[in-house]
Amino acid sequence: MKSKCKWNYVGIVIVAMLMMVWSSCKVEKVTPITEPNKQLSGSWKVLKATRNGTDLTAGYDFTKFRIKFEGSNYTLTDELPFLVYENGSFGLDDPQYPFKITFTPTGGSAASTAFNYPTVDGKRRLELNFSSGCTQTTYVYTLVEAE
Repeated sequence: MKSKCKWNYVGIVIVAMLMMVWSSCKVEKVTPITEPNKQLSGSWKVLKATRNGTDLTAGYDFTKFRIKFEGSNYTLTDELPFLVYENGSFGLDDPQYPFKITFTPTGGSAASTAFNYPTVDGKRRLELNFSSGCTQTTYVYTLVEAE
């Protein structure tokens, strides 16, 4: 009688373990997270500017320069070494994961440049790497939203 009771107990434990294994092996459907399109809308100002690795920020007045993005258009305020010198339209190579931005001035030729969109201290920045005419001179502008 004892061995029969022992086998009943073992059988119950085995059935319980099988039920736990069976119920824990359900495949969960994982939905991928979709990255939202990058929004450039608004007015941006220069936070930092370098030319060939040399910081230009302290030696040049960047306070008046603004680039305003509205829809697919941009407007420049104040002139300084930049990829384009006239207002026009812009486009990103990929709205979710952009690596390149293309500026097309009204009546002019398109100009593309490397583009980063990092978040630093909870705020978005635009980093534009470009050469303004001379290929040996490269600029990196770090822009933040103007308040």
